[in-house]
Amino acid sequence: MKCPACQSPDTKVLDTRTQKDGESTRRRRECERCQHRFSTIETIIANLPMVVKKDGRREPFSTDKLLSGLKAACQKRPISSASIELMVENVTKKVLDSSEKEVSTDFVGQAVMEQLKPLDEVAYVRFASVYKTFKDVSEFVANLSDRQGPHSTQDLSQ
Repeated sequence: MKCPACQSPDTKVLDTRTQKDGESTRRRRECERCQHRFSTIETIIANLPMVVKKDGRREPFSTDKLLSGLKAACQKRPISSASIELMVENVTKKVLDSSEKEVSTDFVGQAVMEQLKPLDEVAYVRFASVYKTFKDVSEFVANLSDRQGPHSTQDLSQ
């Protein structure tokens, strides 16, 4: 590890701690040449799978894209940034736990909807309306009535 002050490659580790997330390690370091102290955080680089789009295209799984989609669905809703970030972590974990090299957009979308459904009805409906492609309003309402929850189709269509 190079010293950020003098760029010397000679540094030593003074202290090592596992972070609260359990997946990263914080190290306090000191440069042996200039005695500058600095901290680093080490994380495991996970091999994220490719996402197979509905039209057959493939692109790398992106937590940034997932985060922006969730932020859009949760816009102007009483949902904290911490809750949104936790949903991103949970969906990413589910994708990684699948151990597949490729996952479909349906798999990712269902994982997101499982996170949104108990949290906020409006955000859930917003995400579902973008994630699923509907021909018309009646198909949208019929799809929502298929899910189980405290509200019926009549509640949503009034």
